[in-house]
Amino acid sequence: MTYQKISYCFEDKRKSDDVKLKGWIHRLRKQKGNIFLTLRDHTGIIQCILPRTEEYSRVTIESSIELSGVINKDERSPGGYEVHVDNMDIIGLSDNYPIRKDFSTEFLNDVRHLWNRSRKMQSIMKVKAEVLHSANEWFHNNEWYQVTPPIINRTACEGGSTLFKVDYFGDEAYLSQSAQLYLESLIYSLDKVWSLTTSFRAEKSKTPRHLAEFTHLEGEQAWATFEDILGVEERLLTYVVKQVVEKNYAELELLGQDPNDLNKISTPFDRITYREAIEILNQNGKTMEYGDDFGTDDERILTLELDNPIFLVGAPVAAKPFYTKIDPCDEGNVLSADILAPKGYGEILTGGQREDDLDSISRRINNEGFNTEDYSWYLDLRKYGSVPHSGFGFGIERIVRWLCNLDHIRDTIPYPRTRARSFP
Repeated sequence: MTYQKISYCFEDKRKSDDVKLKGWIHRLRKQKGNIFLTLRDHTGIIQCILPRTEEYSRVTIESSIELSGVINKDERSPGGYEVHVDNMDIIGLSDNYPIRKDFSTEFLNDVRHLWNRSRKMQSIMKVKAEVLHSANEWFHNNEWYQVTPPIINRTACEGGSTLFKVDYFGDEAYLSQSAQLYLESLIYSLDKVWSLTTSFRAEKSKTPRHLAEFTHLEGEQAWATFEDILGVEERLLTYVVKQVVEKNYAELELLGQDPNDLNKISTPFDRITYREAIEILNQNGKTMEYGDDFGTDDERILTLELDNPIFLVGAPVAAKPFYTKIDPCDEGNVLSADILAPKGYGEILTGGQREDDLDSISRRINNEGFNTEDYSWYLDLRKYGSVPHSGFGFGIERIVRWLCNLDHIRDTIPYPRTRARSFP
């Protein structure tokens, strides 16, 4: 497939060589007779040349301007064009812009409200926007209903140790870890439902793939078996990746990702079992035993040499939450699977079949130390017309990190929230 590179700062289908542009000064070089500036807007950048007058010499990095002039092709310039400016108006003169080269990551996070203007962050946010758009499109085309579950909950979904407590009019409540339990309740009327919400995990991890606040895309489907939902997951993810490559080819290249590698991703995804993964890790110098959970480094080993996502299928019962269905062919395991992204990026999705038996799920809730009375509404779903059903949850920021070839997940979100940061 051939992809059309985007045009920068203007529509290429213009009727004349005269252009009027608005934007911010991304780069600036003042010479004796001329000023060379790079103008930035939401579409990209373009080089502009203007005479060095007293008025024009006032401009600074990140000043907002309007200009008009004649545009010419110039392959040496960013975007392949150059504007010879006839007139420029300074709209908002910028103070001495604090961001220069070689600043620390910590400083750039302190001035995140300014760093979001960078071309790197601009490109990442464009990719993320397309991930969200194409996922929505896939659900719509496949007749899934988008729903709006609550963010404030009274019970845990993913374990009590990572809950953020809030004062809810004098009562104790929690920020949502996942919309899953509420999505399960809606399959009884809508069959196939999905949501896009913010989820919160009070994890004390400092790995490059953890955030305390993240964008959670989740789906639940009635009458769906374990195999059914794995098919949904791989088709959805593949569609999203193909759309991003088509729509964001230039952004991916700017970020150091090879879009053609991403475009090779295809279904069905290969699978390895939990037990096979243990063996692979032990062959690579680990000392893993059955029952151990996989960390970031373990998933990196499993995926570093891969070009396509894979399913990590199955897990010990104790390693997964109470809602996962026990495998009838192996009662020590549950019908759960993770999608691991290639090139060492690791888990980006978790899904599987849900427990639909009332007695089994009640025991699991008790075994995890929760009170079944707190889950009375959820257990009602197993009392009144329970059906086999399955679902999944995508971490949007983890997908974006992989697609954009990023070292750390904090760059996938405008204002990252981690154990050490809640400002700005």
